[in-house]
Amino acid sequence: MLVKQLSLFIENRPGTLSSVCKVLKDNNLNIRTLSLADTQKFGILRLLLPEHAKAKEVLEKAGFVVNEADVLALKVPDYAGGLADLLSIIDKYELQVEYMYAFATGKDNSAVNVFRFENPEEAIAKLKNEPVTIFTTGELFA
Repeated sequence: MLVKQLSLFIENRPGTLSSVCKVLKDNNLNIRTLSLADTQKFGILRLLLPEHAKAKEVLEKAGFVVNEADVLALKVPDYAGGLADLLSIIDKYELQVEYMYAFATGKDNSAVNVFRFENPEEAIAKLKNEPVTIFTTGELFA
């Protein structure tokens, strides 16, 4: 149920983001979602791709520093308060969220929120008995 996310520490200057995307394009690797957080000089680019191992390999070969992290992809129903309901379950177990980002699936009126928990295995153990859909990598990229 854990999904592998790639994180790149990139310089905050014109052309850096496009160079990452070009490396992936040149290797026929499709980004399914991303998050970019920046500071004045650097940014952290987080990527989810179906072929994360190959993406890591080609990005490192191109000179980027790439880290892998385990994240959970949770379904968020598309109604007012859908995220609030999900977060109330997460709060019930006092799970520490380090960061999160979301993307639309285009399926069944729902979205996916990607969560980086302080302890991903603990989060799975606690959430699996709740009315929460935790996507596997295969389900996420199907």
